[in-house]
Amino acid sequence: MSRTMSLERRTALTGIGFVTPTILIIALILIYPIIQSVVLSFGQSSIDGSQPYQFVGLKHYAALMGDGRFWNALGVTFTFTALSIPLELGLGIGLALLMNESFKGKGLARLAVLFPWALPTALNTLIWRWMYNSDYGLFNGIALQSGLVDRPINFLGDEILAMGSMVVVAVWKTSSFMALIILAGLQSIPRDLFEAGRMDGMSKWQEFTQITLPLLKGPILVALIIRSMDALRTFELPFNLTDGGPVNATESLSLYAYKVIFDFLDFNFGAAVVVVQFLVIFAMSLIYVFALQNKD
Repeated sequence: MSRTMSLERRTALTGIGFVTPTILIIALILIYPIIQSVVLSFGQSSIDGSQPYQFVGLKHYAALMGDGRFWNALGVTFTFTALSIPLELGLGIGLALLMNESFKGKGLARLAVLFPWALPTALNTLIWRWMYNSDYGLFNGIALQSGLVDRPINFLGDEILAMGSMVVVAVWKTSSFMALIILAGLQSIPRDLFEAGRMDGMSKWQEFTQITLPLLKGPILVALIIRSMDALRTFELPFNLTDGGPVNATESLSLYAYKVIFDFLDFNFGAAVVVVQFLVIFAMSLIYVFALQNKD
């Protein structure tokens, strides 16, 4: 017995030895920046070190509550998330169902679906920015040549169209990511359930609503957690597509924090923005986790 316990203890110590470097690296590159941001958000200091760090308490958070640009950025972030996630989920489910079927060229179709997700966001955004261009863009060229419009559409210069254009790019790029997670869930559903459903006279729609969708709750929630956190911290898309314009209509919270820190050089106030964003994402993650735990 003692020999068994000793072996278990050695195994446990070996396991701890393997994971300790990983935990230290995670602490260094993830936890330390969070702690440093919190410390900066409660203080005042200069970039060149001429002004030593001084604790100012909630001064920056109080200023944040009265900052209209911050509330606008928060609203833009939530609007972008609320518009893009349902569309990505709907399209992702459709693509997953399609990729789960047997047809000729299935492998090529899967590769084509995943292609937008595989491309870097910055490259995707630059391509779409060219297509949206009001002077020589692809969409305006088609619309003008076909007679649908008599003057170019300013996709990125109008406040409402700019947000819609940003959502379209996000849906085009990340629906395939949703589809990939949901497809894995689809392939884990026993085929016997569908055969039993057909024997009971179920239609395709009844199979989807009564068998497929209930058994996909787990993968769907996982996809929602990952994509929602990604959407709430979106930066590259508005940075490369609109730079937050027009009139800050597409300025996300991440982009606002970036401008405060690197354009206005106010690291302490920018740190307060980052901390609030972290809390928003953390709260959203908790909601999803509780939903995931209660799904059964």
